[in-house]
Parts: sequence; structure tokens; C-alpha cells
Amino acid sequence: MSSPSQSAGSVRQRKKEKRVTTPVPDGASEAAVEIAAKAKQELHPSQGAEWDYRLAITIITVLAFVTRFWSIGHPDQVVFDEVHFGKFASYYLRRMYFFDVHPPFGKLLFAFAGWLVGYDGDFLFDNIGDSYITNNVPYVAYRAMPASLGALTVPTVFLIMWESGYSLPACVTAAGLMLFDNAHIGQTRLILLDATLIFSMALSVLCYVKFYKQRHEAFGRKWWKWLLLTGVALSCVISTKYVGVFTFFSIGVPVAIDLWSLLDINRRQGALSLQEFAKHFVARAIGLIAIPFILYLFWFQVHFTILTRSGPGDDFMTPEFQETLSDNLMTMSSVNIEYYDHLTLRHKETKTYLHSHPDVYPLRYDDGRISSQGQQVTGYPHNDTNNHWQILPGSPLTGSTGQKVKHGDIVKLRHLVTDTILLTHDVASPYYPTNQEFTTVSIEDAAGTRHNETLFEIRIDGAKPGQEFKTMSSHFKLVHFTSRVAMWTHTSPLPDWAYKQAEINGNKNVQQSSNTWYVEEIPSLSLDSDRLIREPRKPKRMPFLKKYLELQRAMFYHNNALTSSHPYASFPIAWPFLLRGVSFWTENSTRSQIYFLGNPISWWLSSALLAVFLGILGADQLALRRGMDALDDRTRSRIYNSTGFFFLTWAAHYFPFFLMGRQLFLHHYLPAHLASTLVTGALVEFIFNIEPLSSNEVSIVIPGKRKTASIRKPVRERLGGQNLLGAWIATSAILALVFAVFIFYAPLTYGKPGLDVAGVVARKWLNYDLHFAK
Repeated sequence: MSSPSQSAGSVRQRKKEKRVTTPVPDGASEAAVEIAAKAKQELHPSQGAEWDYRLAITIITVLAFVTRFWSIGHPDQVVFDEVHFGKFASYYLRRMYFFDVHPPFGKLLFAFAGWLVGYDGDFLFDNIGDSYITNNVPYVAYRAMPASLGALTVPTVFLIMWESGYSLPACVTAAGLMLFDNAHIGQTRLILLDATLIFSMALSVLCYVKFYKQRHEAFGRKWWKWLLLTGVALSCVISTKYVGVFTFFSIGVPVAIDLWSLLDINRRQGALSLQEFAKHFVARAIGLIAIPFILYLFWFQVHFTILTRSGPGDDFMTPEFQETLSDNLMTMSSVNIEYYDHLTLRHKETKTYLHSHPDVYPLRYDDGRISSQGQQVTGYPHNDTNNHWQILPGSPLTGSTGQKVKHGDIVKLRHLVTDTILLTHDVASPYYPTNQEFTTVSIEDAAGTRHNETLFEIRIDGAKPGQEFKTMSSHFKLVHFTSRVAMWTHTSPLPDWAYKQAEINGNKNVQQSSNTWYVEEIPSLSLDSDRLIREPRKPKRMPFLKKYLELQRAMFYHNNALTSSHPYASFPIAWPFLLRGVSFWTENSTRSQIYFLGNPISWWLSSALLAVFLGILGADQLALRRGMDALDDRTRSRIYNSTGFFFLTWAAHYFPFFLMGRQLFLHHYLPAHLASTLVTGALVEFIFNIEPLSSNEVSIVIPGKRKTASIRKPVRERLGGQNLLGAWIATSAILALVFAVFIFYAPLTYGKPGLDVAGVVARKWLNYDLHFAK
């Protein structure tokens, strides 16, 4: 697996090899002579074969652009997740801060496309089906960017096979499966991130293959070039989506194995000193870790530099971050809070107000537990006088009135309408037996035996000691002073006895981010109060790394929180078998629809050959255990190293999804599908590009005896264009069938023409949930 291009160029060899004379310095060791010879004796195709490859990749590239750009202006409406990524491009163009769970690189490309055509970002892609024409959106320019990358992915797959030394039929097979795949076409002709992700992933594999081919000329110009380009491509993958880490793994494993082999003192090419090995290690660390990380940070710096205005993403960030944005209403309208002010407190995530009313908790809950029968404290979504609380000092104040509340202060909250004091105690809440119930008690009880149970600490997020408590800009946790639980709410409504309002309870996990609240306003403040006089404020500055780390935490948290159900979500086990797709867009008047679905023949064939590959490895290992050597060294090296690298790439981009708890969709399999087409192309060559049986003898060691026996065995010859009739027949048959199925499903990929009921039903091969089937 450490050599994805093992024997690279062997299938493109000359019919008559030339003898290459390699200059070797006087006194050079035999190992040095061997290394120099190997470096200069890479086999290349003859001039005719070279042109065959060039002609094939030219035709495939042209077809790739045709299939991706054909009727790219249809539909002229917002389709599926274009509502997200088109919107983000508009926010970039308007420089308004937004929040997304994906890194910025892919979205910046869309904004760049809009900027190139002079678009100002007025349209915000609010709803699927909104008209681009009516709103004067240059949507074709937006779609052209991913369509171009999707088209370039096809010749990149061809080049990966070519540079790895595979025959022309193998290259055409792998690229052809990508060329006529409905899923890749459908996903890369819309304003979505996957085209950038998949192209960058394919480019990373190609650059690594070319880097590995320079292994005999370590630290040469080309060696450094392809090492650094591999790192750049990897940075584009991880800077588009975080699943790009799977590409790092698929390339990192062979790099680690390669380093391990370099450490071997018994290497055939000669042992490396520890200093030489350290140079190899540092070079790879710089090229494949440091460079990608620096570029990854660079795109976030661009992101922050562009988004300088307040926008819809403000609420996801801390007040300190929001103060760096111009026009931020939260920081512009913040007011210092003083003791005895009347407040409305609002939960940051759910936007519900802290609320109470005279009704009490029921004696028993549905599960039989007993409540305190105290006054209900709930979360209410609308502004109401029952949301008004007065902030009181936890102990008598010394000094003048008008004292400001600060971070770390101990306070009480008085509910104004019922004249009671907020309290939490060791009684289970209605929905969470492990969390504490919140209620209120009379002023007399709060001043007497229950004083300690009414004390709460103000903990402002990220605050410094003594920082002033303000409306809007101070996000805080209200932590009970004695039991150390934080006030918390959630989205599940309480039963009818609480008017289906939200539950408020005491969360023992104080650090949980969903414990955060803020003060929305001070109703008791008169309109002519000096505290409402605000001087113009300039945006504050915040160190880049601090902004970056804050955004990273928010992105990972919200990405993991995408666990809600979706009608078109699917499980990874279903993806290789293409059991269902995703409805992207429909139009009732023409019975047209875009349904995201791969080419069934292509996907089923690729999935089957992944299993065949494992069978080949298992059969070879079993034969070796019995003393039979059924494969020649070159074929075994190709299967275990090059095809094994492709298989590892597939596995690295597929199996991690089984560990995820978030929403998953069929498009998550597209990078793995690309890797499976590489395995398919390699196995087409392995299976069909062979010589008839010959009578070469092999030695078989008979256990327990010092003798050998002779048998006949098949010998696989790498023929570089000779006797490839079987491979070409297989390639032609596969691609003809794949093309026919591509045309059959094209109306669902391109969204036209509309199909009648019979046409829709005919395409429901595995009960695909297509529209207009009745």
C-alpha cells in the first residue's frame, strides 16, 4: 500500500525497450548504481501508445464538459441545497456575517464567481423553487463553477490510472464510470460544495501518485513539486468539508508505510542514516501537514476579512466576537444593568423568555413522581408581563443606589406579577428526573429558611473579573449558589397543565453551552434615561486565532447536533447498493423532477468488484499458505500496492460514516464511489489483460519433504497495448451498458423532459421514491 504507482508505466512500455545509459559517479556503490538505473529506466509508452492515451483523455474531457454543462440553465429556480450555498455567496458579496458548519473555501469560490460577473448579492435564495430569472440572479455563472470542477474530475481519474501505470482500457473504464454517472453529474451542476470536495480529493490522489513516482530522486525539484502540490490539494479538501480528513487518512497511511520502509536498515536500495531519514520525515511533515494547515487557516482569515458587517450568524458567536462586527445591534443597544432593574431574560438557543404564572405543578406526573406543587416556572416564546423579573442583591448593598451588577455577583430574581422569588431545590423536574425543579416562593420564605435556595450567581461567558453585566451583549449562565446547577430549557413542550410551554430546570452539567441566557431589555428604564444615551462605537479587534478557535467550537458543536430526522436521509449500508436517492426539485405543471441518484449499473458493478478484490487477496494468501505462487511478482505488487491503495481510499471515505450520529445522505458516498471506480478499472485490467495458460514451471514446497513438484500456472504479462482485446471488449460492454442506463435516467438528472406515469414507474427499480408515479 505504500506504492500506489508500483511498476508505474509498466503497461505503457515500448515494444522494444531501449537501453538507457545512466551516468554514475566513479566509486559509487552497487546500490547507488541500481537506484540510478531504476530512476532512469521507468518504462514509457511508445509514441503511438502515448497518442492513444492523449486522444482518449481529450475525448473524455470534452464529453465530461458536455454532460455537466448540457442545459445547465434548467431549472431556472432554486434547487435543493442551493438555498444554503447560494445564500452564503450572497452574504459574502454583502459582507454580512453568517454561520455554517463547513469551512469557507468552497463557499468563497461561489462568491468569487458572483463577484466576477458583477453580482451584488441582493437575492438570498430563501426558498426552493424561487425564480432566478425574476430576481436577476446570475445563477448560470454560479453553477458553472462546480460544473467545471465536476468535468475536470473525470480526466483527473483518467490521469490517476495513467500515472499509476494502467493500460488504456483500465483508464477508460475508470474515467467512463465517472463520466456517465448520474449522481456525479447531478450533484456537480448545482450550487453545492461536493464538486469542489471531490475534485480536490481526486487531485490529492493524483499528486501523491506523481510524488511517489519520484521516490528514486528524493529531494529533487519534481519530488518537492509533487509533494507540495499534494499538500495544497489536501488543504482544499479539508477547507471545503471536514470529511476531507478521510483523504488525509487515505494518503497518510501509505506515507507512514513508506517512511517505515525507509527506516529499514536492510533496504535493497541501501540503508539511510538517521539524519537522512529525519530529512524525509520533516519534508513530508511540512508538505502534508504544515502546508495544508497554513492554507486552511488562510481561508478562515479571508472569511473573517470579508465578513465585517453584522449578519444572521451573529447569534452563534460570543458578544466579544460580535463586537468586532459593524452595525451589530446587540452591542449597539447594550445597556449596563443595575440592581433593582426590571429585566426580561431570554434563552440564547430556543429564544424563550424566563416566565412564571400563578398555576402550580401537578401533585403527580404521568410517571408517578411527586412534584413540590410549587408555582410553575416555564419558558414562554412571546413577550408578556409574566416575563418581567427584578434583579435583587443576594445580600444587603453598601453605598449609594444605582450600583451595577457584575460578573460573579450573587443575586436573587423577583417575579413582579406574583411577587415571588425564583428558587430551585432538590426536587426532580417534570421531564428530567436528574435535573432540579425551578419554582418560586414568597418573599417571606426567601428571606427566612429558604434564603440560600434563592441565591444565584451571574457567570458571564468569557468575562474578566469585575466585568459589568449588560443587556444583549452579556451572554451568561445563571448558576444556583448552593446546588451548583445552571438554569436550562429545551424544546420539548410541557403538557396541557403548563399550557405546552417550555420546561425550565436545573442542569448539573454547568458548562453545557445550551445553559446560556441573555437579558433582552430593561422595561423599567424610562426613555429619557441617561443610560440609553449611546456614543458611536467602532468595531473592536479580536486576535485571529481567538476568532478561529471560537468559530471551530461552534462549527463542530452544531455539526454534531444535526441529528434530526429527514425524509431523504439514509444509512451508509444502503449507499453502495443505491437503494434510494433524494428528491431535489419538482414542477407539477410539466411533471418534471430532479432526483439525485447514481447510475445503478456503475454503482452495482463497482460495489461487486470491491468484494472481488477482497476475494483475490484472500485467494492469493490462501495459495501462498499452501506453497503455491499463482501470481508473478509484478502482478502481486500491482494488486497489493496500487489497487490496494485505491481500495484503502474507498474504505477511508466510507466506513467512518458508520460512526457518525448526524444526518447522512447519499451524496456523502460520492468520494468513496470515485475510489471504487479506480478499483474497478484496475480489476478490469487484472481480469482481462492476461496471456493464455503457459507451461512455465513453478516450485512448490511440499510440507515435511525436501523436494519440489512441477505444475502449470497462468502467467500474467503486462503487455502495454498488445493482446488487449479481452480488456477492450469488457470496457466497451461495461461503458455501453452504463451509457444506456445514464440516458435512461437522464430526465431525472437534468430535470427534463417530464415523464408520464409509465415512464416514472419504469425507473422505480428499487422502489425509488419518485414523484408523479401515479
